[in-house]
Amino acid sequence: MPLSRRDAALAEVRELQVANWPDQVPRTVEYPVEVPGLPEYLRHWAATRPDTVAISFYGRDITYAEYDELSDRFAGWLVERGVAPGDRVGVFLGNCPQFLIAMVGILKAGAVHVPINPMFRGHELRYELEDAGVTVLLAQDSFADLVESVRGDTGLRHVAFTGLADLITAEPDVPVPFDLTAARSDWAEISTSARAEARPSDPDALAALNYTGGTTGLPKGCEHTQRHMVYTAATASVAGGKQVGDSGVVSLNFLPVFWIAGEDFGVLKPLVNGQQLVLMTRWDPATAVSLVERHGVTDLVATVDNYVELMDLPGFDGARLSSLRNALAVSFVLKLTPEVRARWREATGGVLREASYGMTETHTADTFTLGFQDGDRDLHADPVFCGLPVPGTDVLIVDDSGDPVPVGTSGEIIVRSPSILTGYYGRPDATAETIRDGWLHTGDVGRLDEWGALHYLARAKEMIKTNGMSVFPSEVEALLRLHPAIESVSVVPRPDRAKGQVAVAFVVLSESGATSDDLCAWAKDNMAGYKVPDFVLVEQLPMTATGKVRKGELLDRAAELPVARDRA
Repeated sequence: MPLSRRDAALAEVRELQVANWPDQVPRTVEYPVEVPGLPEYLRHWAATRPDTVAISFYGRDITYAEYDELSDRFAGWLVERGVAPGDRVGVFLGNCPQFLIAMVGILKAGAVHVPINPMFRGHELRYELEDAGVTVLLAQDSFADLVESVRGDTGLRHVAFTGLADLITAEPDVPVPFDLTAARSDWAEISTSARAEARPSDPDALAALNYTGGTTGLPKGCEHTQRHMVYTAATASVAGGKQVGDSGVVSLNFLPVFWIAGEDFGVLKPLVNGQQLVLMTRWDPATAVSLVERHGVTDLVATVDNYVELMDLPGFDGARLSSLRNALAVSFVLKLTPEVRARWREATGGVLREASYGMTETHTADTFTLGFQDGDRDLHADPVFCGLPVPGTDVLIVDDSGDPVPVGTSGEIIVRSPSILTGYYGRPDATAETIRDGWLHTGDVGRLDEWGALHYLARAKEMIKTNGMSVFPSEVEALLRLHPAIESVSVVPRPDRAKGQVAVAFVVLSESGATSDDLCAWAKDNMAGYKVPDFVLVEQLPMTATGKVRKGELLDRAAELPVARDRA
């Protein structure tokens, strides 16, 4: 049988990738645990490395044995409250050990983990709780009033609270970005619950609903399994030149762990490897330096801006960061350039590399850049250089009809891997549109080069990147339409010197009297701060003959707004 055009293109690309595969990166993955489930990996390391520190949190060290016990107790607490396999359990916390413990405990109970953005406000929280069908929620104590304000509109049966510092047992010797006392906490009850009996994981059952924004309304829940999670963690390890379980790796993570990238590098990768995680609730460059030096941190994922902040610290001594061997940079506002890399190398002796390509639908660690940094050949290529697909993942570039385009030609990025979402929860139409013949159609524009490496060129979907966070115009529009004074609205991005981009909402009012300041105040109460747009009041939106908003015209108008409006 002759090869299809897609099969032939894939064979050509794979040949290029094999020829250019770096020596530092293993071509296959070795799994030390037979069952691809997080509970199985945690139990394995608790048995073989019980005294190894799993989580360090502002002076509090939690070993693998304690991690296993506490997650057993969280699972037991859930079972005592009637949580059955398949039930949705929400986790509404900033970065803290309880988030990690709860996530594994949920999976040990056979339930579904639903991480919730701690920056959410009322409408967003209500929507996600209802859409996911969350019945039990672990929330941060400071969110109590917010949770209670929406609880009556949801299916919540039980809510428990914990303070960020509940597991801290001694005075931290580095600054902490939260109150050391909890206003309201149920953690003592949770941590003394009877340990749940061990039950085998089903690697292919629904394990998590990771919400992602979209172009057609409010966020969709990406259905992920434990097999997806373990594959992502394992291949992210290989992407750093290691095999699963290699010792000596210490990761620092400040990325929000509710976010898929934070989950990958702040929960999954350390756990599946049985390695130490140094967890921060919020980024602070001076604290990060202290923690890297103290713990001998080897792995860090941060934005280019974060690395520049480190180098700009008064009296910065790069020797304090000499343990960093795998420093990955994400180009959002600032881009990774040969100049930034040279400055970092001179200061620390290490090398900054671009992180990877990915999205919530793929579990986000789909490529690697290790081995392409010599002579800055990655940075002299067209931005953004994303490298080769990790073992087991395929990437192709296709045209509007879905046919592969020649190497070097731009088109839509499509991905096939063991970690792409099973589907969008409750949205079969969106699933069928996005996953076709086993390939995920990303809506992103890229190209493959003569090495078989991926270059990300643009985002075809209408996404705005504000300080690295994704803002979807359709989601902001849907929220703003809840305001009684707004008749119609269209949201577009505009450049911002500090944040890369910010959203601009062009609004037609249904009644007089409301001001931009009124709308801004309402938005701050009803959506995460990074989504709050600048407001421009207009008499009418520019429309095409077929009734669509002329977004291009609004983009031009947004770009012409006074520079003075850039936010601090």
